Amino acid sequence: DMNLAVPLCARALFLAQLQGQSDGSGVVVAMYNISASQGSQAVLQCHSQRMVWTQDRLKDRQRVVHWDLLRSGPDHAMERVIDMFSAGDQRIYNGYNQGRINMPKTAFKDGNFSLVIKDVAMSDKGIYSCNLHHHYCHLYESIKVQLNVTKSARKERRFWDGQKAVFVVLVGSAVVLPCVNRRPIWTEGNSQEDQQQVVHWDHQPPGVRHDRADRLIDLYASGERRHYGPLFVQQKMNISATAFSQGDFSLIISDIQPLDQGLYSCHLHHHYCGLHERRIFQLTVTPPVPQIPQEPTDEPQYLPNEDPNTNMVEVPPHVINVILPEQRSHFLQQLGYILATLLLLALIVLAVVLLTRHRKRQGQDFDPRKVESPPLPTVTYVGHTSCVKKECERSIPEVKSSNQEETKLDYKNNLLKEAEMSKLCSQKAIDLDREMEKPSWK
Repeated sequence: DMNLAVPLCARALFLAQLQGQSDGSGVVVAMYNISASQGSQAVLQCHSQRMVWTQDRLKDRQRVVHWDLLRSGPDHAMERVIDMFSAGDQRIYNGYNQGRINMPKTAFKDGNFSLVIKDVAMSDKGIYSCNLHHHYCHLYESIKVQLNVTKSARKERRFWDGQKAVFVVLVGSAVVLPCVNRRPIWTEGNSQEDQQQVVHWDHQPPGVRHDRADRLIDLYASGERRHYGPLFVQQKMNISATAFSQGDFSLIISDIQPLDQGLYSCHLHHHYCGLHERRIFQLTVTPPVPQIPQEPTDEPQYLPNEDPNTNMVEVPPHVINVILPEQRSHFLQQLGYILATLLLLALIVLAVVLLTRHRKRQGQDFDPRKVESPPLPTVTYVGHTSCVKKECERSIPEVKSSNQEETKLDYKNNLLKEAEMSKLCSQKAIDLDREMEKPSWK
């Protein structure tokens, strides 16, 4: 589309911030280089909030002066002494100063904002500051004066310390601390203020001097608008009707052509506030961008059962609930859960270790060698039975000592062997008794 706007930042390059250089039309505050294609629309942006027009309906609130005192004590306290509005109303903040401190009532007419102090006391010494505020023009100015009090008349004097005026006055006398500003912005009223704000655009074609630039449009805060040049130029270049209410004085250029390139200047004048600014735009027109025609494509035909609009299933939105803790106790509660879990795991591990050790201890206590065998019957004989008994007792321990390292199964075999040995010994003892009972033939 040929009417599409080309934004200012499309190919804008900030070249210079030239503050302090001025000519008859104002201070050059910025310079831009802009490139736009032929047939498009460009917007040369020119903004200033200080140019926003608000009628001064409260004439006594737009300009104000106040004196402040910075005491030289150890606490360096700052206190408000007096203030005065443009309507002449004065306000004294300390009851002790009533009748002894004042300002001229014609201050906003003749520019004399000096502070008069009668019957100077030792408590009056310090650094006084005269502060001028202009809320309508967003201006602020300040002047400082130092007051010293002495009891000797020979020490009275006035001098400049390089930064501020210093007054050394005698106690009990009167002094005037000077603060004079006779600029028209502080002394004149706002009569015809809507005629004191104006914005105009100039066009300087290539090779044309600045003083021969063509005026394009003038716009006043009252709403008056003046166009210059041919009718077709007036129709393609314009400023928004709400410029002074929003502070946007951008120039809109539609259907850019090669003859439109050159140097454009946005002049902002606020005669009442002393504002004179100028912004410069270097506009270069490039050939139009060729547009590649696109062949129309046929939309796919859907069968009755394949129509995407007939089988649409409404999917409910996915809702994710995120719970954010609002107190630090939530973190402590989670930490308690973790510690309790770790303690439980430690107790389980400890129980497993103790159970394992107990099982091992039981296995060590079960020793087949320590199992007591049932007592065997013993037979007591008279005569030579002592040798047989000694032989049997000597044989049994030998069998026991030879199988100390055998397993539980071998232990049963040892019991059987011991029983057989006992039986054999008993039999030998019986046979021996029988032989002894036979008569001796000698």
